Amino acid sequence: MISFEEFSKLDLRIGRILEVQDIEGKDKLYLLKVDIGEKTIQIVAGIKAFYKKEELLNKLIVVLTNLEPKKIAGIESCGMLLAAVKNDKLTLIGPYQEIEAGSKIK
Repeated sequence: MISFEEFSKLDLRIGRILEVQDIEGKDKLYLLKVDIGEKTIQIVAGIKAFYKKEELLNKLIVVLTNLEPKKIAGIESCGMLLAAVKNDKLTLIGPYQEIEAGSKIK
């Protein structure tokens, strides 16, 4: 278990996917450009088997924004999107209603 103090260190925000690109030679990965309010970040995400590019454009998602950057497929990923997975099905987590990119999740 983690404490509330540890949980409160997570910076979860609403992001809007602005751009979706294939990554050469990678069948499962997309490179996403995501507006998180004060800036746009890039995220490498293994969601290609579950979503077409056009389904992702302008989609609002939940993003962990203060995760240490990591190189995936040679590309720096500067956050992590949240998704639910069960029985080989994946669905992105996002708000039920329209809300501004960068909105903080509490």
